[in-house]
Amino acid sequence: MASLQRRSLLVCVALTVLVSASASAQDSKPFQPVEGQAGKDVVWVPTPPAMVERMLDVAKVTPQDFVMDLGSGDGRNIIAAAKRGARAVGVEYNPEMVDLSKKLATEAGVGGASGKAQFVQGDMYIADISQANVMAIFLLPHNMEKLRDKFMGLKPGSRIVSNTFSIPDWEADYTETMPDCTTSWCTILLWYVPAKVEGTWQTPQGPLTLSQQYQRFSGSQGTTPVAEGKINGEQVTFTLGQNRVAAVVKGNVMEGSIVTNGKPTPWRATKTP
Repeated sequence: MASLQRRSLLVCVALTVLVSASASAQDSKPFQPVEGQAGKDVVWVPTPPAMVERMLDVAKVTPQDFVMDLGSGDGRNIIAAAKRGARAVGVEYNPEMVDLSKKLATEAGVGGASGKAQFVQGDMYIADISQANVMAIFLLPHNMEKLRDKFMGLKPGSRIVSNTFSIPDWEADYTETMPDCTTSWCTILLWYVPAKVEGTWQTPQGPLTLSQQYQRFSGSQGTTPVAEGKINGEQVTFTLGQNRVAAVVKGNVMEGSIVTNGKPTPWRATKTP
């Protein structure tokens, strides 16, 4: 009986060693993301490479740009932007994804301490995006809604390019469908962050009062209505009665020309503090 007990104990010990060795081997396997895996705020679904490149085309990314991606996943948007010479930063909550992104960026020749592509582990809702002038993202509408005010706070003219999903209440300035698309993700949307024009502006003809809804605005100058107001980054166009105004907004100054009876003349307005 004692001999049988000893043999049973040896078998148990051997099985424990084998299980531990198997678990250790599994733990040592490189992290491999799985499409649909849960994250903090969204599941991970990779943007097809052709879509990534076209998104960056639509946003006109150049080496002068600072591109950011929130919920950057395996880093493909950031790596592609860095390959174009842009400075690019991805914010990702999953630390394993961050490590994978850094590895892939290094393999692509744009990673490392001095590389154009950088990745940080963090919460996208509290990430500092103030230096970015291009956001390349693939997020759900409820994520976009939470981030909308941060996007609106970017420098006027900054571009936001999205895979498929819109920003609630904020109409896209441009929409494109990828040709020959075989996935569920076939639409590219682009927004230009508009200058802030809401308020009262002083002009030689009297106060100009404007109200703004994202890139559109209306208002009046006395009894003369402002209509067809549109903002594209720092550029604004609108009708003032029968006249057409085109101007550029620089902080508290709006300067351009007004066309009256087919004749353009200089036009300037200063915003009241």
